[in-house]
Amino acid sequence: MEPRQLRCFVAVAEELHFGRAAERLLLGQPAVSQQVRRLERELKVELFDRSPRHVRLTPAGERFLPAARNVLAAEDAARALAADLAAPTVLRLGTVTGLGERLDDILDAYRRQAPAVHVELHSAPVRERLARLADGRLDAAFVRGAVPEPDPDLRYLPLWQDELVIALPAGHPLADRPEIDLADLADLPLLLTERRNHPTLVDLVTDACARAGFRPLLGPAHSTLQNTLAAIGTGAPLWTVVYAANALMTNTRRIAFRPCRTPLALPVSLAVRRSTPPPRLLLTACRRPSAPAPSAPVPVPAPTSDDQDA
Repeated sequence: MEPRQLRCFVAVAEELHFGRAAERLLLGQPAVSQQVRRLERELKVELFDRSPRHVRLTPAGERFLPAARNVLAAEDAARALAADLAAPTVLRLGTVTGLGERLDDILDAYRRQAPAVHVELHSAPVRERLARLADGRLDAAFVRGAVPEPDPDLRYLPLWQDELVIALPAGHPLADRPEIDLADLADLPLLLTERRNHPTLVDLVTDACARAGFRPLLGPAHSTLQNTLAAIGTGAPLWTVVYAANALMTNTRRIAFRPCRTPLALPVSLAVRRSTPPPRLLLTACRRPSAPAPSAPVPVPAPTSDDQDA
């Protein structure tokens, strides 16, 4: 029994058509049929009920399909692990801001699995980050927000949802609430980065406001989150949103951070090149449970405007 026989069998079982299975495997149809016949002879059982009009799994084929998938999955995992173990001693990782302690958790988990690998962190706007990944200057990159336009050279592996919390003056009456309804912010100017800096974030917030029944009053955009928080910290009736993961990192009495009653979150994915095997060790580290974002928010360190990119 050979892996190629199992791959042909699984493809035909899922497509229920030898021609489509051959296209999927980039093989000729006679080659696929031949491999399936060899497998049946070795197993001494018919796996498919063939007729001129249809292809169906026999009861034996239905019983054998899960086992064949398990064998192929184990082979894929072994190949991926071997590729990770043979990987270079440096992992160049493109990062985004607002990860807070999650990034520390990821790096610690990865170091335990690959202690000989040195991780280099590279921060850049999302377009530059993906360009560096595509041309080989990065090995993987975090991407926050909607996945960009389809790219034949890159693929995006989903990781987690990054929660956002509302920031407003600590002395504002809404700051006394454990959570805030967006509709209650309709009369307060909203401070956001310019859309060109972070379109997914701006669209998420403005669309959520629209669903809450109002169009936000946009205040002047500041060049950095630090300046935005400074403006809110003066006590002026303003508000903005920040990543909740950063709330664990600092503290201030001038600004209150509160969760939104209707949760706001942006998906985070790991971008990798299609030409290389998935970085299994890094994915395992990224998908480990992380400490939950706090419900009683505290302030956030301020990135530059470039850092606010997805």
